Amino acid sequence: MCARQNEIRTIGKGISCRIRVTRETPTLESWSELVRSLSATTTTRLVQAAHRTLFGHNSGSFYQLDNSFNNSVTDRDLDTTHPGYWPSPWPVECGGNRRQKHARGRLDAHASTPQVSSVRNGRWNVMVIRRDPGEWFLSGTMAAFHGDPPFGWVQRIDPKTLEVLAETPPLPCGDHVWCGAIAAHANGSLYNVNGSYLHRISPDCEILAEKRLPVDQAHNGLLILSDGSIVTKDLRLAGDKRSTMTRLDPESLELLHEPVTLPEVSMGRIAADLTEEGEAIYVPGVDRLFRLWVEPDGLRLDETWQPAYRTDDTHGMAWDSCLSNDHGWIMNCGDITGVRAIFGKHPNGRFAVAPGKQLSWQHAAPWSGPQQLLRVNLDSGEVATAHPFETPGGGIIAPPVHIPDHGLIVCWDSINGGMAGLDDLTLETLWTNDVRATMQPVVFAESGEIVINDFTGTDDVVVIDAPTGEVTARVKVGSPIANGMFLTAGDDRDIFYCSTLTVAHIAF
Repeated sequence: MCARQNEIRTIGKGISCRIRVTRETPTLESWSELVRSLSATTTTRLVQAAHRTLFGHNSGSFYQLDNSFNNSVTDRDLDTTHPGYWPSPWPVECGGNRRQKHARGRLDAHASTPQVSSVRNGRWNVMVIRRDPGEWFLSGTMAAFHGDPPFGWVQRIDPKTLEVLAETPPLPCGDHVWCGAIAAHANGSLYNVNGSYLHRISPDCEILAEKRLPVDQAHNGLLILSDGSIVTKDLRLAGDKRSTMTRLDPESLELLHEPVTLPEVSMGRIAADLTEEGEAIYVPGVDRLFRLWVEPDGLRLDETWQPAYRTDDTHGMAWDSCLSNDHGWIMNCGDITGVRAIFGKHPNGRFAVAPGKQLSWQHAAPWSGPQQLLRVNLDSGEVATAHPFETPGGGIIAPPVHIPDHGLIVCWDSINGGMAGLDDLTLETLWTNDVRATMQPVVFAESGEIVINDFTGTDDVVVIDAPTGEVTARVKVGSPIANGMFLTAGDDRDIFYCSTLTVAHIAF
C-alpha cells in the first residue's frame, strides 16, 4: 500500500484539513460527503482526538483528516537526508536516528523463492549497515561471557555470499560483553562503539582513531547528530551511579563537553529527532522518559518533559523508542532475567564460570504484569497504555515498530509468544498472530511487509502483511539462537539477519 502525498483542502466554510489517503481515493467534494463515504461500512470508526482527527478504515483504504495541519508531524527517516550521515538508505541501526525501521520498496515475498546465504561464524553479530552502493559492513562483538577476553570487530562483507572482504584488528572493549553499534559518517569514516571504547574506522577497516570512553561501562548504541558530533550512552539497570551521555568530536574523538549525567539509570538505546525547534535526544530511564536538547556546548535536559511510563514493579523497564507521528512508541518489560544477569557483573557480561542458560531470554519474567505498549506524546508528554496481551509475565528485548501508512503500531511478547497490530489512534487491537519475535524488524513501505524473526526452537525469518497480520513467507536461516539484534534492508528485495553465532542474507 503506497501512500500518496498529503493534500490540503478547504472543506466547508472556514474548515481546512489535511487528507492522507492510501490505495483507491474517492473524489471528496465536501466534509459531509466524506463522512457519508466513511460511514457506509461498519468497519469505519469516527474518532474525535485532540486535533479533531477523523480516521476511517474502509475496504483497505485509510483516510486521515486533520484540521491542525500546521502542527508538526514527525519526519520520516525514509524521506529525509540526515546531514550527519553518509548518503545511504541504511547508514545506522534502524535506518535512522528516529528508529522507524522503514525501507523503500517491497519484497513481494509471497510470490518469491528466497535465496539464503547463512554463515555460522561463532560471533555475536549485531548489525549490518550500508555506506556506498554494494559496500556493506557487519559489526559485532564476541560472546565471551567466560574465558578469553572479548573484543569488538568490523568487517566489510560481500552482500550476497557474506564473504569477509576486509576486517579490523580486534577492537578493545574494556572487557565488557554487550552489543554495540556502527554508523557511516558524512565524513566518510565508520564509527563503532563497543563496551567502553569508540573507534573511527576507514572503509578498508583500518583503525584511524581510538578513544577509551570516560565511563567504564558497556555502551549500547551511538547516533550521529546534525552537526556531525557523535553521541553515545552507557547502559545501567540499577546501582548508585546513573547513566551518562557522552558527545565527541568526529575528527579527534575528543569530548566536546563533560558527559551529561541523566536523572536515572538507562537501559534502552537513544533516539533523536531533528525538527524546526531543534535537535532532541530521547532517552528511556527506569520510570521516566527524558529529552535532551542539543546545543553547541552541551546537552540540555528538558525539565518540562519527563513523562512517567512506569509507576510500580509489576512491569519492567523500557528498551528503545520509535519516534513517529509526534509520538514515542515503547514497550516496557525489557530488563529480563538474562539482561539483569549480564549487568549484575562488572565488567558487564563477564562471569567467573560459564553462565550457560542463565542468560536465556526465555526464562520467566521477574515481574507479574503482561507485556504493554506505550504511546508517549512528544509535545504534551501524555502517556497512553495498551494491553494487547493477557498472559502474565510478558517480556521483550527489542522495541515496537510504527507503520503510519497503515495507522498501525506493531508489538509482541517474546517470553510468552504472540504479536499484535493495534490502531495507532485508538490503540484497539486489530489483529494478532502466534509469531514469537525478538528482533528489531524492517518494514517495506510500499508493500506494507513486516520482516521479523519467529523463534520456534530454531530461528526463522518471517514476512508479515501489515494490514492483516498474516504470515506470507517463512525462511529458515540456520540459526539456533534468537536475540534482539538488527535486521537490515538491502538494496534489491533482500534482508540481512544478525544473531549470536549466525549471520545470514536473504534475497527474494
